[in-house]
Amino acid sequence: MGGVVDLNTILVPFSLFLTVGYNVFLWHSLKRKPSVTAMGMETWRRKAWFRPFKEDGEKMGALGVQTLRNSLMETILISLIAITINIALAAFTNNAYSGRHSLSGSVFGSQSGGMLGLKYLSASLFLLTSFLCSSMGVGCLIDANILINSSDEFSSPGYAEMIMERGFMLGVVGNRMLWMALPLLAWMLGPVSFMVSSVALVWGFYQLDFGG
Repeated sequence: MGGVVDLNTILVPFSLFLTVGYNVFLWHSLKRKPSVTAMGMETWRRKAWFRPFKEDGEKMGALGVQTLRNSLMETILISLIAITINIALAAFTNNAYSGRHSLSGSVFGSQSGGMLGLKYLSASLFLLTSFLCSSMGVGCLIDANILINSSDEFSSPGYAEMIMERGFMLGVVGNRMLWMALPLLAWMLGPVSFMVSSVALVWGFYQLDFGG
């Protein structure tokens, strides 16, 4: 049991530090040099895309609704996936608790009741946060659609742009939280799978954020 405890103690903090450290590095790069990140360039493109709405919102309103529709559908899909996985995870954890004696060994890590509860709570927290952020993102994007088509008497173009950007950022956070929950799901199979999936996730994030 001592080897199992050491394996969890070393690999799990290392994986968490790697994932959190990368996101801190991404946030720092986004604040200091947004042009080197994909999210920074997408934000710049959205601002350039929104500029014609400030000049002639009546003619461009229908185009805005059609353009935001794809992002709205993507954010709704992310929220549905997150809550569905969370529900399935509850059933899986219950079965894993009943058959935890079959997953014994240093590779699978500790399978005690407390450890299984910690794994479930960690993954569930990320999944529920993903669902919450995606749901709020959907609400902001819907409001942005309404504000884009409303007259200047009820809203200003600057306020509509702020709501739209907030919706996109909440959608990005929900998307990232869903992906970051995957290594925690792999933790159910042991700390080794947690570390491998965390390294693969950070590599994929780096290619997505800085590869272009």
